[in-house]
Order: sequence, then structure tokens, then C-alpha cells
Amino acid sequence: MIPIEKVKLIVDTYQNLEKALASGDIDKKDFVKKSKEYSSIGEVINEAKGYISCAKEKKELTKIIEEKDGDKEMIKLAENELVQLLKKKEEYEKKLKVYLLPKDEADAKNAILEIRAGTGGLEATLFVADLYKMYEKVCLNKKWSLEIINISRSEAGGFKEVILLIKGNNIYSFLKFESGVHRVQRVPETETQGRVHTSAATVAVLPEAEEVDIKINEKDLRIDVFRSSGPGGQSVNTTDSAVRITHLPSGVVVSQQDEKSQHKNRAKAMKILRSRVYEAEREKKEKERSKNRKNQIGSGDRSERIRTYNFPQGRVTDHRINMTLHKLEEFLSGDAFEELTQNLRMRDQEVKLSNLNK
Repeated sequence: MIPIEKVKLIVDTYQNLEKALASGDIDKKDFVKKSKEYSSIGEVINEAKGYISCAKEKKELTKIIEEKDGDKEMIKLAENELVQLLKKKEEYEKKLKVYLLPKDEADAKNAILEIRAGTGGLEATLFVADLYKMYEKVCLNKKWSLEIINISRSEAGGFKEVILLIKGNNIYSFLKFESGVHRVQRVPETETQGRVHTSAATVAVLPEAEEVDIKINEKDLRIDVFRSSGPGGQSVNTTDSAVRITHLPSGVVVSQQDEKSQHKNRAKAMKILRSRVYEAEREKKEKERSKNRKNQIGSGDRSERIRTYNFPQGRVTDHRINMTLHKLEEFLSGDAFEELTQNLRMRDQEVKLSNLNK
């Protein structure tokens, strides 16, 4: 049950915002912020008012029902009305609870998605390529924009590492549950005896941080330049175009050598570095807030095994919600991706709802 004071505060805030926006006595930056908040509350304002009205009516009906010498017919009528009223109140409460859930300020942001080969040698690098293709198809299906920031190829034709920038609406909220260890079980092409091998890749999803989100001082950076080498760098290794940036306070290090221009490599490296530092700060704050409360699905640790892709059985299993889809090919082609991730988002919402009144 939501405390009535919380709901009254929603209505009061909405009315105050309405007055402030109508007055015109507000600067442009504040106007945009207040407009967004007003629009957000506007989605539940009818439910908030209805909830308050229900609480008031409930008191009046309860008073009639509890009258010792009351009219029996009136009491019966009030009891029937109360049953209907409580059903209506429950519907209002459901929507209000979702609105009152703790908001992740990063949900609306674009995402930087990093995929790295883990255990399994060359087979792990082929799995990284499979995951990259899967996310590429998801982006295509959802009409999201995908930009390759960095790719490091392996000898087997796979990738040791892929870093992508994905842009669209509320990207981080859709992709944040991809962070963790993804495990694959299949028979490698080089396996002559048909034995199933297990390999892994690690996925990290970071909200794209803008300069306004986190301030990084130049004095806190050590920037090294060097000659590009290896696949992707062969055509540019005659100049010092590769860049390595170290953020001294946090120890975060980013290297970039995909571009022929040192300036472009530095810009890409700073984009990744800013997002990693921003995410580290967010994680630190979140741990402080949730020391005594489990408020997310899974551990949230990137070393946690979150999903298994089993080729012999044609299944994909998410271990955080114990959900298995026997649609491995459809999942890897991006078609069944939404089915699983929607369940992850719903379970996350359930966990947060259960903690709302704690």
C-alpha cells in the first residue's frame, strides 16, 4: 500500500510545476527540466487524484458499514460499493508503484557496448564475432544507430575485442542487462572427435557519458602516443597515431589505434574513458545506496555468468531469471532477443517493486 502522503506530494508537485510553467518567469534551462518532470507526472496524475479520492471514499463507506444502528440496506449497498472501490484503488496503485520506482538516471542515455574474448582461446574470439553480429542485428531490427569504435581481430577470423557506440531512445535501459559473462557450448570446427567445448566472452555495457555528466581534468590524464601495429593498424604504423590515455585518479586506461588520425583516436579514447569513469562513479554510489538491500536481478557484477548459448541443444538460458528459450538461432539473429530481455526488465521491475516500501 502506498502512503497517501506520497501520492499527495505527486499532485502538489504537478500543480506547482503547472503554475511555474504558466508564469513564464523561468529561464530556458529550468523550463526544459521542469517541462520534462511535468510531462512525466502527467502520465500518472489521473491515477494519483483517483487514489486520493478512493482513500477519502473508503473512509466514508467504512463509516456507514460500521454504524451499529445503521440501515441494513444502506450498509449492504456501502459494502458492495467498497468492493468496487478497492478494485479501482488497486488499479491506480499498480501504475503509481511503477512511477515511484527508483529511476536510473542513465536509462535514457546511449550505450557503449564492449565485448571481449574470455576463456576458450580462438573459439572464444569466434564467439565474440557471433555476439557482435547478434547486437548488430538487434540494432537493425530496432532502427538503432551503431558505430564501431574499436575492433581487434584474431587469427581465426573472430575478434579479440569489439567496442561499439549504440544510439537511439533509452538505449542503456534496453541493453544494461547484457553486462556479464556469456558462455557458449558447441563443437568447434577444428574438433575432430565431435566433443563439445565451452568458451566465454565478457560483455560490458556503459552509459555514454557526456562532458556535462562528469568533469575530467586534463591534469588527471597521462596521454601517450605510439605507432599503430597489428590488424587495423598496418596502414598507419609509419606515424605516432595511436593513443593511450590513463586517468590517474581511477587507474582507467584506454588505448585507441583504429583511425589514421591521432586526433580522431584521442577523441574515441576519451569517449570510452569518460564513460568508464562515469560508470565507476555510478556503481560506487549504487553500492552505497543498496548496502542492505537486494535491488537488482543478478549480482550486477560483470564477472557473473549470466547466459549460456548451447548449440547442440539449440537453446539459450539466462541464469538470472532461470529462463530458457529453445530458439538459439532466432536469438542470435536478433529475432528472439526482445522476448528474453523483456522478461529481464519485468523481473527487475518486480524486484524494485518489492523493495519500494522497505
